[in-house]
Amino acid sequence: MIGSVRKILSPMLYEFGDRLDDEAYRTLLCEVEAIVNSRPLTTVSSDVTDLNPLTPNHLLMMKSNVFIAPHGKFQHDDIYMRRRWRRIQYLSNVFWSRWKKEYLYSLQERQKWSTPKRNIELDDIVLIKDENAHRSCWPMERVIKVEPDNQGFVRSVILKTQSTELRRPVHKLVLLLPDTSERYADE
Repeated sequence: MIGSVRKILSPMLYEFGDRLDDEAYRTLLCEVEAIVNSRPLTTVSSDVTDLNPLTPNHLLMMKSNVFIAPHGKFQHDDIYMRRRWRRIQYLSNVFWSRWKKEYLYSLQERQKWSTPKRNIELDDIVLIKDENAHRSCWPMERVIKVEPDNQGFVRSVILKTQSTELRRPVHKLVLLLPDTSERYADE
């Protein structure tokens, strides 16, 4: 995590560092800390319907809702405004978008396809790659149906959300927790 944060912060600070004073820099680092510690590790309970994620913030702060990102449109022009709050929020959003891509990529091992890999299966818990998700929002859902192609490879799945069902291609999903129920006990 330290390496990925440094890899993203270094170019950001090279580009925008002259717009930050000490207090703004500390505030940005607190925002970065909250973003990194909001990543989901696993589910809180073993209940099939409960998809609340367990995060490092839960372990550090002993609270379920530690960080709520401000909603709003923060644009590149906010870097040059006098309002430091908008400047920090824009830089936090830049960090979020870059770090989220790198973190999700690190969860997916992409090696040569010379050996068969595990398909996404029923009751797996996945993260949805959503470019429009707000900061520190990790859409996590459970697979309720898989749709394999004629060769048996799963190409799309149906996910159960709070209110509806979604069909998503597997390249827009990241496997977080494979299903470890009793039906795999004999393997």
